[in-house]
Amino acid sequence: MSADLLAERDPAYIARALPLLKLAMKGWFRSEVRDVDRVPDGGALMVGNHSGGLMAMDVPILAVAFADTFGAERPLYCLAHDLLFTGPADAFFRKFGFVPADRASAEEVLASGAVTMVFPGGDYDTFRPTLTANTIDFGGRKGYVRTALRAGVPIVPVVSIGGQEAQLHLTRGEWIGRRSPLRKVMRTDLMPFAVGFPFGLMPAGLGNIPLPTKIVTQVLDPIDVEADFGPDPDIAEVDEAVRARMQAALDDLAAQRRFPVLG
Repeated sequence: MSADLLAERDPAYIARALPLLKLAMKGWFRSEVRDVDRVPDGGALMVGNHSGGLMAMDVPILAVAFADTFGAERPLYCLAHDLLFTGPADAFFRKFGFVPADRASAEEVLASGAVTMVFPGGDYDTFRPTLTANTIDFGGRKGYVRTALRAGVPIVPVVSIGGQEAQLHLTRGEWIGRRSPLRKVMRTDLMPFAVGFPFGLMPAGLGNIPLPTKIVTQVLDPIDVEADFGPDPDIAEVDEAVRARMQAALDDLAAQRRFPVLG
């Protein structure tokens, strides 16, 4: 990744879009982000669970809270799927600080002193069935730990609840996805199905309008990997510890939630 790509994030554009984003996130999803001020100065890797299928709202909700707290000028980037950088969507997402989800991009963003967000579970996480909505599951992906270590930045775990209630997610459809002719084009082994409004059962819930589910996001204390696990930590041990902290926080949020969708 080049400095030109980093510079494609447009703080003025973001500042102009924030009122509309804030209205959507707080009006429709009644978003609530707790303790975003725990994000330390300098570079940090925010690691979150990913919820909502095709209409995952984790990024805009966190972005609004981050800008409210630190200002739109403070760089915030998000590692994203290559599909977001195709066609006319490419310039739009780059202005908001989306960069390709590869290790080189992540390390360069963090080396610049910026904060970046990553959702290690990716599509595997965001299409998890509703029955496991409150389970932290990255699908065995641990690369985020190595990225934080190489960049020498803390990991800031983030958990959210409610996004997976926007539709009824039935299955990831791995058995179909592995046989789909679109597998290489979409870069996924999944063919998820969800039930929503107004079209009912649809692949990935495509075309349905997300229910106005209340989404609550909790930012946890930063983790200094080397300080907590030593100069040459076991990657699997760190990943397990991060997920355990996130699961405990998500369990707390679930205990506070009285009703699906309503919150």
